Amino acid sequence: MTILVTGGAGFIGANYVLDWLTAGNEPVVTLDALTYAGNLASLAPLNGDARHTFVHGSIGDQALVGRLLRSHDIRAVVNFAAESHVDRSISGPAPFFETNVMGTLGLLEAVRNHLAALGDGARQDFRFLHVSTDEVYGTLGPADPAFAETNPYQPNSPYAASKASSDHLVRAYRETYGLPVLVTNCSNNYGPLQFPEKLIPLVIHNALANKALPVYGDGLQVRDWLYVGDHCSALRRVLEAGMPGETYNVGGDNQKTNIEVVRTICTLLDARRPKADGTSYANQITHVTDRPGHDRRYAIDARKIERELGWRPATSFTEGIARTVDWYLGNASWVDDVTSGAYRDWIKRQYG
Repeated sequence: MTILVTGGAGFIGANYVLDWLTAGNEPVVTLDALTYAGNLASLAPLNGDARHTFVHGSIGDQALVGRLLRSHDIRAVVNFAAESHVDRSISGPAPFFETNVMGTLGLLEAVRNHLAALGDGARQDFRFLHVSTDEVYGTLGPADPAFAETNPYQPNSPYAASKASSDHLVRAYRETYGLPVLVTNCSNNYGPLQFPEKLIPLVIHNALANKALPVYGDGLQVRDWLYVGDHCSALRRVLEAGMPGETYNVGGDNQKTNIEVVRTICTLLDARRPKADGTSYANQITHVTDRPGHDRRYAIDARKIERELGWRPATSFTEGIARTVDWYLGNASWVDDVTSGAYRDWIKRQYG
């Protein structure tokens, strides 16, 4: 048997594929459209590994997905494929709905058609794990309780709205067609292989290049930071023992303000890669105009996944951020390869 991982050349997807094949020997087929944030170099450790097959293609290509499901005897789909950057969704929403909604619809249709041809046992054992975000729940006030699985959806950005729509599609396919689906909603991920448009790798990259470290508004927006390795272990557990039709929130139990995260990175870089003039990287921090509709606080209540599946995050923010900074310092060529002219143009447009 084999699993199909969609979006497996992106940040979380690539970490998941690498983690899956480290933890066990079940083969993986990775499907990725290789848009700007998809990077085959992230899967380079699997070159020549017979357990891994990479396919270049879209989740919306039902014929392709159907062939992969049949020819590789797929027993589970783990769907990471998504446009995921809020800032880009504000600049241009359409690709987010094309991929996150229509792409997910095509993927669900391909799975539904595939399951119709299987025997009862294979249908019951099949799983469709849809990886989503806490942003579908909207924003929290300073004293509000953390997001639970029962919170209503109140998305505030085009990205969040597109992911909320895809979550609703997955749920509808469970209720209408009986698909054995699972949904996870995770907090902000960080770690190796993250495209440097997101806060943590952007700050590391800009700091080393002696550029401004842009911080939106007052920098007091709060996020629950989840180390990507912990997210991978949670997803393996949900796929193994999650109840079809259920949603599981996955959080890191690490609430930090953005400015605190940026200052922590500066302190780590000061120690690991000190500047020649002896000044701190924190001097490069620059507050920029806040983005429209910027959610003030996210926090995840992950008691359900702990209670029902026995999962808890294992990595503190102190440990995880140090690992992350060390990875970027040791993988400058990976960063150089992905920060192309198109990337530089985007950063200039976004932050001025």
